[in-house]
Amino acid sequence: MLRSLAIILEMIKFEHTVFALPFALMSAFVAAGGVPEGRTLLWIVVAMVGARSSAMSFNRLVDLRFDRLNPRTRSRALPAGLLTTLQVWVFCLASAALLVVAAAMLNPLALKLSPVALAVIWGYSYTKRFTALAHLVLGFSLGIAPVGAWIAIRGRIELVPLLLCAVVTLWTAGFDLIYACQDTAFDRQIGLHSVPARFGERAALILSVLLHVGVAALLLLLHSVAGLGPVYLAGAGLAILLLAYEHLLVRPGDRSRVNAAFFTTNGFVSLGLMLFTILDVLLG
Repeated sequence: MLRSLAIILEMIKFEHTVFALPFALMSAFVAAGGVPEGRTLLWIVVAMVGARSSAMSFNRLVDLRFDRLNPRTRSRALPAGLLTTLQVWVFCLASAALLVVAAAMLNPLALKLSPVALAVIWGYSYTKRFTALAHLVLGFSLGIAPVGAWIAIRGRIELVPLLLCAVVTLWTAGFDLIYACQDTAFDRQIGLHSVPARFGERAALILSVLLHVGVAALLLLLHSVAGLGPVYLAGAGLAILLLAYEHLLVRPGDRSRVNAAFFTTNGFVSLGLMLFTILDVLLG
């Protein structure tokens, strides 16, 4: 059982929780105006882990037939036969239940919206079948994380978490465009939809830059709307520089540094922005 769980965690890239969780924590600290109550913070983290684990395992299940055909993904645990679909379904549904339980422990609005969150994060997995806007849907499925954290603290939706949602949506869609360039030929061959498959890698990389320019603008807007201080502004500046560096790493037709651009750089963006924001809140 432990071996299967370890394989599942590797399959869903558990370490990629670093993308959305820092924004949820950042949102929680801003909403609380300081350190949130320990119990609330714990259930926010539990909800985040449950949501992402359920979303990723669901994605692996519904994309199984494509993963078996794609040379890049056929060595994953499910197509390689290291796990059964039953094992992954149990993990997926248990993770979804964990999200719902965590939401119930937070407040009534969080509980009411938990099925909506599941619909969004599961629904993304089907979008590449019919629209090249799948990158934005993926972004939005991560972008609801800071909204959920804000609801957990304040019990309502306000402008600041909506701006954070927009930041995460554009940021994620931007780096997913880079990642999707790895599957341009396969997507075209099999009939899946993505910006690189439809418009080419150069167009995808240009759009990625434009989306991240939008992220920069929103980060600066968030500074004034949320009433944050100079420490946050320094963190936002660092995040913008890291995004610029990310785009220096990739070129059309050259995928050798996609992993560095996709995971390493963006991990520093999310973690750095979270740390600077929390520090700003605590010092302010």
